[in-house]
Amino acid sequence: MLEIHFVYDVVAALNSLKDVWNHTPPNWIGSDPCGSGWEGVRCTNFRVTAIKNLTISFYLRDLSYNKGLTGPIPPSIGNLKKLTNLILIGSGFSGPIPGTIGSLQQLVMLSLNSNSFSGPIPAQLGNLSNLYWLDLADNKLSGAIPVSDATTPGLDMLTNAKHFHFGKNQLSGEIPSQLFSSEMTLKHVLFENNSLSGSIPSTLGLVQTLEVLRLDRNSLTGPVPSNLNNLVNVNELFLSNNQLTGPLPNLTSMSVLNYMDMSNNTFDESDFPPWFSALQFLTTLVMENTGLQGQIPVSFFTLPQLQTLVLRNNQLNGTLDVGSSYSGQLTLIDLQNNSIVGFTQRSGFKIKQLILAGNPICPKTEGTSPYCSFQETNSTYSTPKNKCIPATCIAYQLSSPNCRCAYAYVGTLYLRAPSFSDLGNLTIYTSLADSLMKFFRSHDLLPVDSVSLSNPTRNTDNYVVLRLEVFPPAGQGAFNRTGIFGIGFVLSNQTFKPPHEFGPFSFISGPYPYFEGSTRTHKSSSTAIIIGSVVGGSVLVLLALLAGIYAFRQKRRAETADKQNNPFASWDPNKNSGDVPQLRGARSFSFAELKKYTNNFSETNDIGTGGYGKVYRGILPNGQLVAVKRAQTGSLQGGHEFKTEIELLSRVHHKNVVSLVGFCFEQGEQMLAYEYIPNGTLKESLSGKSGIKLDWMRRLRIALGTAKGLQYLHELANPPIIHRDIKSNNILLDDRLNAKVADFGLSKLLGDPERGHVTTQVKGTMVSNFLHNPDLKNQQ
Repeated sequence: MLEIHFVYDVVAALNSLKDVWNHTPPNWIGSDPCGSGWEGVRCTNFRVTAIKNLTISFYLRDLSYNKGLTGPIPPSIGNLKKLTNLILIGSGFSGPIPGTIGSLQQLVMLSLNSNSFSGPIPAQLGNLSNLYWLDLADNKLSGAIPVSDATTPGLDMLTNAKHFHFGKNQLSGEIPSQLFSSEMTLKHVLFENNSLSGSIPSTLGLVQTLEVLRLDRNSLTGPVPSNLNNLVNVNELFLSNNQLTGPLPNLTSMSVLNYMDMSNNTFDESDFPPWFSALQFLTTLVMENTGLQGQIPVSFFTLPQLQTLVLRNNQLNGTLDVGSSYSGQLTLIDLQNNSIVGFTQRSGFKIKQLILAGNPICPKTEGTSPYCSFQETNSTYSTPKNKCIPATCIAYQLSSPNCRCAYAYVGTLYLRAPSFSDLGNLTIYTSLADSLMKFFRSHDLLPVDSVSLSNPTRNTDNYVVLRLEVFPPAGQGAFNRTGIFGIGFVLSNQTFKPPHEFGPFSFISGPYPYFEGSTRTHKSSSTAIIIGSVVGGSVLVLLALLAGIYAFRQKRRAETADKQNNPFASWDPNKNSGDVPQLRGARSFSFAELKKYTNNFSETNDIGTGGYGKVYRGILPNGQLVAVKRAQTGSLQGGHEFKTEIELLSRVHHKNVVSLVGFCFEQGEQMLAYEYIPNGTLKESLSGKSGIKLDWMRRLRIALGTAKGLQYLHELANPPIIHRDIKSNNILLDDRLNAKVADFGLSKLLGDPERGHVTTQVKGTMVSNFLHNPDLKNQQ
């Protein structure tokens, strides 16, 4: 009864979402989200486990931007107890965020940014003990940041969270000192552009895992706490546009700072701090209107990565001397409106922009020095073509970097705290484009031909904004619905990790109406082409008719032969025949379905080969990733043996064991579709090939998870299964680096489970390799 009640609550909750929201995805038909394959809803063993970025699904339906997907989130969403990801980005959702979300105990990612949610942040979110990512930015949220007391939860309880993204809201009141503690493991604290007041809490200095801190564009007062100097891992620090007072903070220990902006505060007047010259990784220093005086030491300009120095509206004086060993990356020195009386110009000086307008030096050289006038420079960039001539494309199509015309998937990347400031540095964009393509190819998530980046700008929120175009593979003029959904999802749920210098980002997609049957994709077709198509089509119809008659006869013959060898041939789901496979959660796929989901078993989706055959990555219509094992000729079993195999595998359900999603037995094929595990094998992580670093605590957890999975298989499964080939190659790591035992399908049933006869065969030295691998650097 409990199971029935749970399923009913989940279905009822999703149907309530459908009833409340306007313009839901087009295939939200019927009342069963798993059985009908609702887009945006991930199901595992017919249980809802994630609501993915439903806004991406909406793009597929409407020609306008996705603001048409509107309405509140109903409180009944709290019934989706198995939910791990709730991602609703860039739509028109409104109303309060329901506190019932706090009952979703398995939630790992909560992204509700770029909507119109209003009201306070629910204190109940503090109950989400597994939450890793909390992004509520760019809404209309108001009120105080909630913290816990004796009776009420609060955000200070989210000790496992790495990301607090609350920027661009209307939050007010003080930042509670209780919000931060030494138990917190936060990496990003983004509170920019709110109405927060009071002082910066000194407890912030206890969060030594912090890497990015944005408190700019608020109404914060008082001095900067001295213990912020304890945040030795901070790369980006934004404290600008507040009402901070007192002495300029000494942040000598922030030795890895890349970007620092403390502009437009009321600090005490002070000389240019000598500790600035010790920041060897500094790319950008912005200290406009901060009371700086004196001279800038020549040694400061030798910082090797320095790109931008903006010290407008201060009291700097004397003679500016950049020296002859200044950084080769230096592109902008903006010292407008100071008291500088001279400039030592040396031969070979090649900095793009030096601006001294508004200083005493300029009236003496008016009209002769280029440094005395402000010249606006625009950074233009677009991914170059790959040694080819750009194609001339029809309306709405774009020419890819490989000079192919196609309907690109276009969106905007917002870099919320990049470590660089030189938007004219072309290598930055090349690095990002290469990283995107490497991600698509290594994960084989989707067939992508190329990506293009263009129009880099810095907006009023001090975000770097980039246009992103993703092109379908050669031979395809447009993406299908699954392709668009998958690309949007991996960008919105942060599966893609850009290089470190790009910092935290968000992705907002534009509409994509270019699917098969869309009138806009065919508007440019000429009348001649249409007439030719009709005439040619008539001939093809006659040929197809003759071919169809022949094919029908051949098919009947093949079906007759297949029924003699296929134990599923007479299976009717509506009848209780003896051939019905006794499955628990797994489904039957047709050959055509798995062929489609793996893009015709393409090489780009080939993720490995074993004794059983090849393994392909596939994407189901509901967005779920699967690993499809396709048996080679020498590994094929008899039909009845294969039926027994899938019946056995379908009964295996444990969080540390890979689950069977479905199977295929037709056209002489035997295929098994398992849940896809994203981080590869334990062996790859131990050898460093995956790029994942495992500290001792994570290794211990993986070992315990593996033991739990094996215990389940050996003792608790019905019937028990002995894994005969346990080794690091057969331990997979999921998105949270939890262990999943795989390849037990090659195992056998216990010899005689009724009599307790057990034969255990264990290969490999997984434990030895696991414990003695020398690479102990903590995972980032």
